[in-house]
Amino acid sequence: MAWLPLLPTLILTAGALLLLLAEAFRRPGSAAGMAWGALWITALGTGATGVLATWGPLEGIYRMVLWDRGAFWLSLTILVGTGIAILFSQRYLADRGIERGEYYAFLLLAAGGMLLMAVAADLLVVFLALEWLSFPLYILAGFARPQPESEEAALKYFLLGAFASAFLVFGIALIFAGTGLTNLSDLAAWLRRPDPGAQSLVWIGGALLLVALGFKAAAVPFHLWTPDVYEGAPTPITGFMAAATKTAAVAALIRVFWTGLGPAMDLWAGPVALMAAATMLVGNGVALLQSSFKRMMAYSSIAHAGYLLMGLLGEPSLALPGVMFYLLAYSIATLGAFAVAVRMAGPNGEDQSFGAYAGVARGSPGMGAAMALFMLSLIGVPPTAGFFAKLMLFAAAWQAGWIALVLIGVITTVISAYFYLRVVVAMWMDRPEPRHLPRPDPGARLSMALSAFATLFLGVLWLMLGGLSL
Repeated sequence: MAWLPLLPTLILTAGALLLLLAEAFRRPGSAAGMAWGALWITALGTGATGVLATWGPLEGIYRMVLWDRGAFWLSLTILVGTGIAILFSQRYLADRGIERGEYYAFLLLAAGGMLLMAVAADLLVVFLALEWLSFPLYILAGFARPQPESEEAALKYFLLGAFASAFLVFGIALIFAGTGLTNLSDLAAWLRRPDPGAQSLVWIGGALLLVALGFKAAAVPFHLWTPDVYEGAPTPITGFMAAATKTAAVAALIRVFWTGLGPAMDLWAGPVALMAAATMLVGNGVALLQSSFKRMMAYSSIAHAGYLLMGLLGEPSLALPGVMFYLLAYSIATLGAFAVAVRMAGPNGEDQSFGAYAGVARGSPGMGAAMALFMLSLIGVPPTAGFFAKLMLFAAAWQAGWIALVLIGVITTVISAYFYLRVVVAMWMDRPEPRHLPRPDPGARLSMALSAFATLFLGVLWLMLGGLSL
């Protein structure tokens, strides 16, 4: 039974290998069967996650993996993001002549690595999961070959990802040199009775881990790869990275800094607070200057990393549910927005300027209403899920005494309303352009509808339960 915490990861990995085998025998043509296969595998992994949720905490593989309530919510968010990304990928890939079956296998492999990150209880597993999820993403970022933008995105992501991995390995090595430990629970116990001669190695190692995980979370000053990679990657992959990869990165931060380095919070809280403030200010400030929807969403992703970092500093009893709920609400709204972007991407190229969205809501009011809902949730306007998620994070940070950081969060939230509503204004108030009409895409339409329903439903559920106890 030691393998039970790995059950969702094993299901997605085995499914990805089966898809690769099926691809070898598939006749040229549509890859619709591969997409449906990937959806069924994702649904099976979601079912396994639900079953494990009823079992309570489970440890396995020499205490290197841990299934708990946090792992459930993180895994659920990753699987929901994967399913939605698969739904709105098929027509997009077919229009560009890049509908290859291995796309779905790589998507499942990346999600499998993210699920492993959610249950990691050892620094070695954190490293393994980070590499596992990264390599398929490097390939997927460059999947639109031979487009130069896609190939450039993959190369930049790979090179900077290699640097992040090097920082992570070096940080783990220093911590092991100082303590002889890699298990996160054992490391926390060591920090309660530290060896003064080895403390400096642990602090330096922890700083290197923060650099590596800050890169994956797209936190300032390790965010510079994000706009170029998001803009050059295929749009469904951009949405998947913005939602699922962010969740995996925050999962690693939770495991490493709350579980492993929690007793030393007084030492790492200050640098994390500075990083959170800079990330919120830079992400929202630079997003104001963007003229491309995908680049705007890239800086939006950076800004939300700042809010999540602020959540890590809050009172754990309120901050942990807040971070989990925020990740779910943010992922759903972001994927819904990218589903709209996929419908707006024509077969001959993508015009992601705000002008491409002009007047679209007049001909497709449902799409305009859905986009407005997603943007309002990303701002944090009631009664959307984004409002209550942000409220929980702000309350947790306020109770922990980070009042200045909360004020920065409130100010940057107000700033974000400008660039989010800019899309809504263009869709509803500007003169429509016939050449920018949305394409019929059942998968993207279903993704959009499901995301819109979930955004409202989670907000109403929060109200009904008075705080959504996770």
